[in-house]
Amino acid sequence: MTAPHSQSYPIPDSLPVVRLKPKANARAVRHGFPWVYANELVTDRRTKALPPGALAQLQDDARVPMGVVAVNPLSKIMARMLDQNPTAQIDQSWFETRIAKALGARKRMFDAPFYRLIHAEADGLPGVVIDRFDTVCVIQPNAAWAETLLTPLTAALQSVTGVTTVLKNASGRTRSLEGLDDVNAVLAGEAPDAPVQVPMNGATYLADLTGGQKTGIFYDQRPNHAFAASVSNGARVLDVFSHVGGFSLAALAAGASQALAVDGSRAALDLAEAGAAAMGVQDRFATRQGDAFDMLVALRNEGAEFDLVICDPPAFAPARPALDAGLRAYERVARLAAVLVAENGILGLCSCSHAADLSAFRNASVRGIGRAGRRAAIVHTGFAGPDHPQLPQLAESGYLKSVFFQL
Repeated sequence: MTAPHSQSYPIPDSLPVVRLKPKANARAVRHGFPWVYANELVTDRRTKALPPGALAQLQDDARVPMGVVAVNPLSKIMARMLDQNPTAQIDQSWFETRIAKALGARKRMFDAPFYRLIHAEADGLPGVVIDRFDTVCVIQPNAAWAETLLTPLTAALQSVTGVTTVLKNASGRTRSLEGLDDVNAVLAGEAPDAPVQVPMNGATYLADLTGGQKTGIFYDQRPNHAFAASVSNGARVLDVFSHVGGFSLAALAAGASQALAVDGSRAALDLAEAGAAAMGVQDRFATRQGDAFDMLVALRNEGAEFDLVICDPPAFAPARPALDAGLRAYERVARLAAVLVAENGILGLCSCSHAADLSAFRNASVRGIGRAGRRAAIVHTGFAGPDHPQLPQLAESGYLKSVFFQL
């Protein structure tokens, strides 16, 4: 089903008003902080009755308008700032302006249309993620307002980029916190009937845009893949939590002598093998399916040794309550992986946990390396690529950390 390309959508003549409490930090919102929490708003019966995703005008405690916000009474983040112009019309034209700005930035960064096009708050669309795969875009509408306005968002996306297919991925963890479903959909065009080839860092990846993890590939690791590739010529490489072969295929493209990808998903490893075949490096590539911790122990028992080991696990500490357990898990990964690294080899450890900042993650990794009886020097620290910009006011937007140690 193709989204209509009409130029206007029903907009209320006047928006309802939500108001900050006197002790709320209005200055932070004026200076760019995009969220207003439920305990910062006057939540009378009228405000609580607003449907999830409703648009409203935010006012400070003196009734001075501050902008247009999206409201969700079901969420702890009760209001998300969309536009600091309190009379802004959130319609297709508004979406087109935001998307065009993001597209212009990506075209300066990349020479091929494979990138994260919209990175939520940092690109002015709170809770919205859009990854581009040439003529296909995959939207993750992780906030109720974006779900409500999917029609103008889809139309604007096609208008600005010219993509023919738009898919909705509903697997985002925060959707349940927003009261949203987990049903994927085709919003425009036709879904690809096979995995899509994605070129990055000289490698070819296969992305399943309809049944894979997240949107099908992790663009955020692109610069960290590139660093790993730069130290891979002639190296024996182990890629743990490999997904579709992110680090291992980049290493093979850069001349690694051999690479082993380990992941719990057979489907992801099949895509990794297909990518290796498309590159013509399948003779230097192998995979193992199983629990990553078990596989690390098994490789140690086999006496395996590698010049470069990378571990890129899922978020062990996605939120503050999970931080202590998450840091222990990162320490365990580092301890089990460090013993597999050859003398003077490199261990790359990654975290995509919002709750674990760089210092905490690095310290946990160093403890694990020490408990493995190894000494380490940091040779590189990496973050998400430039198509995942960070909003300075929002620490959560700087979630990805990669630390490479020479052992």
